[in-house]
This record gives sequence, structure tokens and C-alpha cells, in this order.
Amino acid sequence: MSESIASLSKLAIIEISDESDKTNLASARNVHHTNLAAATYATLKIEKKGEKSNVGLITLNRPKALNALNAELMTELAECLSIFDNDKSIAAIVLTGSQKAFAAGADIKEMIPQQFANVWGGGFLENWTQVSKVRKPVIAAVNGHALGGGCELAMMCDIIYAGENASFGQPEIKIGTIPGAGGSQRTARVVGKSLAMEMCLTGDPITAQDALKSGLVSKIFPPETVVDEAVKLGERIGKNSPLIVLMAKEAVNRSYELSLQEGLNFERRLFHTSFATNDRREGMTAFSEKRKPNWTSS
Repeated sequence: MSESIASLSKLAIIEISDESDKTNLASARNVHHTNLAAATYATLKIEKKGEKSNVGLITLNRPKALNALNAELMTELAECLSIFDNDKSIAAIVLTGSQKAFAAGADIKEMIPQQFANVWGGGFLENWTQVSKVRKPVIAAVNGHALGGGCELAMMCDIIYAGENASFGQPEIKIGTIPGAGGSQRTARVVGKSLAMEMCLTGDPITAQDALKSGLVSKIFPPETVVDEAVKLGERIGKNSPLIVLMAKEAVNRSYELSLQEGLNFERRLFHTSFATNDRREGMTAFSEKRKPNWTSS
């Protein structure tokens, strides 16, 4: 690991604060929206992308704070994810940041005054896992630093595309704590115990190339194209039955929770369930007739 890459972990332990963000928080948010058009956000940018506008793009937008994750951002993100998840026109969701930083960690200044009784009794960070609860596919398009909470947020997504300049790390050890939103658990499941231990015990990040070799990300692209490539992936997913996509995602996710035999049984039951759908019949019939299927999500 190069010295320059290792030094990037310092970014996640800087006391990041953006006064302009704080000034705009109260005035810029409208909460409890049920549609995208009605929603405005202080810490996010929201778009529909793709030729059919069927890919939801969420961009973390705290540039002066390198997209540090705070309570306001995570609350807005959970709300926006819910909107896209319930929008029938959306096939997949892409989550990204800037070319400099996907998210450089949690906002440490927000954590400093916290006491044990407050974080334990109040379930601190429990609402940060909303990404992993979204039923539709979520693709992380990562450029720059994905450190601490930023790395954890990326790992909550179903697929990670990385820019060549991306770095991933869990530097919490450097500030006297450990990962609190899945960094020690998801990392070990994805990259294995040895590399997970190295990342969590040293706090040193890994490059996009190392992340690709270890299976943390699926593909690497030039920084300027990674978001477009993630949107294209969402469009390819959108060519399939939305109903069956949900089944396939659930089957893969369960593989991390179940034993092999239990997972195989679960997969087979979902496979059998697909035979109760119109889309299964339509897909096989269309293949036999050499035509494009007409999905109805039924």
C-alpha cells in the first residue's frame, strides 16, 4: 500500500464541519414527501437518469465537508430512498458523491459530545442502515474517498462500481473507536478475515485496484465515467422483470445470512415461487418465440 494512499485515512478523522450546510438545514428541507417532484434536500441532489428515466440518481452533496455523513444527510437519504423504492417507474438506484469524495467518513464533530447513555439508549446509527433495506437494486458509484461511514455506506449497496481514484477504509481505530455501521461485519464477509482485520486494526485504506482484487467492488472505471456506467448498469437491470429482480436480489442477500443448505432451500423455494408469476411464463414464452418479453410485474 503506498504511503500516499495510507495517509488518506486522516481525512476521516478530521473534525469536518460545514457552516453553510448547517445554515441551510432548516430552510432547505421539506419532509415526509411521497414523490420526487415535491421533495427538496439540503444535503442531496436527486435526478432520474437513463433513456427511460428509470434509474434514480442520488448524489451526496456536502462538498465542503467531503460528504461527511451526519444525521441530517442520513435522514434525508432514508427518505429519498423510500421515495425511489416506491416509485414504479424506477428500476434501480445509483448512489454517488463527488469525484473527490464519495463520503470521507462520519461527521466527527457531531459525535464528539455524545455519551454512552445517549448512544446506547438512543440507538445511535441504527437508522443509518436504510440503504440495506431498500428492495430495489442499489448501485454505489464511488470516486475518491470512501472512508469510515462512507465505506460502510458503499457496502450497504448491492453493487459497487469504483473510479480509478477511489479508496476504501475503516479508520475508526485511529480515533479510539471501531466501525459502528457494519464496517467490521460486512468487510469480513466480502474480503475475508485477514484483509478485514488489516483494514480495521490499522485504519489504512485500500486502493480501488485492491478493492477489485478482493471482491469489494465489481468493476473499475475512469473517475469521469463511473456514474454513467452505474446508470447504464441500472438500465440493464431495468430490462428484466421488476418482480423477478426483487426475488433475485433477496436470494443473493440471504446467502450472507444462511448456511449453504438453508440458502439452497431458500433459493429453490423462490425459484418455485416464480412459477406462480405471469412474468415467468411471459419470459420463457418470449424466449421460445424469439421476441422481447412484455413484463407486467405480476
